[in-house]
Amino acid sequence: MIIDPLLKYREQHKHRLNYMPWLYWSLKPKHREWAVQWQQEYQAYLIEMETIEIGENCFISPLAHIFAEPGRKIKIGDNTFIAADCTLHGPLEIGEEVAINHHCILDGGKAGIKLGNQVRIAAYSHLYAFDHGMEMSQPIYKQAVRSQGIEIGQDVWLGAHVGIKDGIKIADHAIVGMNSMVTKDVGRAEIVVGNPAKFIRFRK
Repeated sequence: MIIDPLLKYREQHKHRLNYMPWLYWSLKPKHREWAVQWQQEYQAYLIEMETIEIGENCFISPLAHIFAEPGRKIKIGDNTFIAADCTLHGPLEIGEEVAINHHCILDGGKAGIKLGNQVRIAAYSHLYAFDHGMEMSQPIYKQAVRSQGIEIGQDVWLGAHVGIKDGIKIADHAIVGMNSMVTKDVGRAEIVVGNPAKFIRFRK
C-alpha cells in the first residue's frame, strides 16, 4: 500500500505539535488550515463529552487526559495550550496565555485549582488540590480527604518536576525552580527552590 507522503508528514507534524504545542501559533498558512480544523473538531468533542469551557485560539493535545464531570468544571482561557500526556481533573480555572507542558498533572480535588494569566508550567509538574489525613488510628486510605485549593497568580513560572501541595497560594510573577516541592505560600516576585522550596531572591 502506498502512503501519501503529505499525509505521512502531517501525522508526524501532529505528533510534534502534541509535545511542542507552542509551534501551533507559528505554523505556515498551508499547515495552519488543517491544524485549526483538527483542533476545532477535537475541542468540539471535548465540549460535548465533558463539562468544559474552552476559549479562543487554544491548543489541546488529543493525547492529554481531560476529565471534567458535572461539578468539576474546567474553564480554559484564550490562547492557552495543554500538551500531550497531561492529566487534568476539574475543578480547574485556567487563565489566558497559559502553557501546560507535557506530562503535567493538575487535580482540583473539591476546592479547585486556579491559574492566572500567562502562567507557565514546565513538564512533569504536579499540582494536587487535596490531601489525606495521616493519623495512626486507621490506614491512610480510610481517612478523610481534605481540599483547600491551589491558587497560582499571573506570570508565574513553575520549572520542570515541580510539586505543589494542597492549600498553597503563589503570588504574581513568582518563579519556582526545577525539582522543587512547594509546601508554603510564595510571595510576589519571589524565586524559590528546593525540597521543601525556600526563598532565594526576588526577581529584578
